[in-house]
Amino acid sequence: MAKPQLDALRAQIDQVDAEILALMQKRMAIVHEVAQAKRAEGVSVRDPVREAAILDQRRQRAGELGLSADFVESLFRLIMWSSREYQSSLRAGVPLDSEPKTIAVIGGLGGLGRRLCDLFLELGNEVLVADLNTELSAVEAAQRADVTVIAVPIAITERVIREVGPHVPEHGLLMDITSIKGAPMAAMLAATKASVIGTHPMFGPGVHNFQNQRVVLCRGRGDAWASWVEATFRARGIVITSATAEEHDRAMALVQVLTHYQTQVLGLTLARLGAPLSEGLKFTSPAYLMELYVAARHFGQDPALYGPIEMENPRTAQITAAFLSAAATVQSLLLTRDQAGFAAMFDEVRAFFGSFSDEATEKSKFLIDRLVERS
Repeated sequence: MAKPQLDALRAQIDQVDAEILALMQKRMAIVHEVAQAKRAEGVSVRDPVREAAILDQRRQRAGELGLSADFVESLFRLIMWSSREYQSSLRAGVPLDSEPKTIAVIGGLGGLGRRLCDLFLELGNEVLVADLNTELSAVEAAQRADVTVIAVPIAITERVIREVGPHVPEHGLLMDITSIKGAPMAAMLAATKASVIGTHPMFGPGVHNFQNQRVVLCRGRGDAWASWVEATFRARGIVITSATAEEHDRAMALVQVLTHYQTQVLGLTLARLGAPLSEGLKFTSPAYLMELYVAARHFGQDPALYGPIEMENPRTAQITAAFLSAAATVQSLLLTRDQAGFAAMFDEVRAFFGSFSDEATEKSKFLIDRLVERS
């Protein structure tokens, strides 16, 4: 059935969209020049004050044009996020007088190892990759490098450290990226006279943008190299959190062990209840769908990665026991139909979260809106 009027209007929309894309291309060409200017003038890639001013101005202008201010703000947040990543990839955050380093990544063919190789290369460094199937051995790579990064599975991290550590030049740096810090840090300090830094990238190999990703940094030995590591990650838009090895492992008991544990319990419960997933999806709310996405994504990963993260943390027994105790409390409230106790439980947890609840409500609404858009 012919739709001449509708087809004509859609053609107009297509033309406007083409113009928008052309303007985006023009904007990114200017961003390229901005990156060069920032590097030449030693200016940080991110300028929060200017970003806030831009968002306020764009929201105001959106209102004047009869557009949704929230939609326009979301759009420009994405544009600025992409702009920062592009500037960082152009080395805008690397000082002009910065000297490239030779970096050996032991385990550089693994998922996160490859991603770190990309990062170091983008910043102008030379990267040596040593892995199970490379001609270059781990020891040879360490001997030739300024920086040696241990990016192997947790189970063999300490063994590789003991093997490689003695061959790291004394003027160099030995660092790891393991999600447990206590034992690897002790092993590195014992295995080498070089500087030692422990790091834990709080992102996986699938990350496609480094902006605002987080890396935990644990100083071991050598302030100069610690400053270099911080500057290197920040040059790619990564946020640094400094901690001792003990502080890190204590925090990871919550950030990783508890969250992974609850996700695993949810997934295993769903699988054992036997209800078809397709049936539940017909009735799912956006919030529940997010829970399912997290669980399904988790179980789509390698158990050889997640098992050691939870099994090797020194606080795993404490965390899992606390989880089971809390689960038993909630179960008792439900089975006894104790509404007063149920409300008291809400009050207890609400008091724990405090003002964070307001932020959580705002941010989760944003995520739900984005999820609904893609449904």
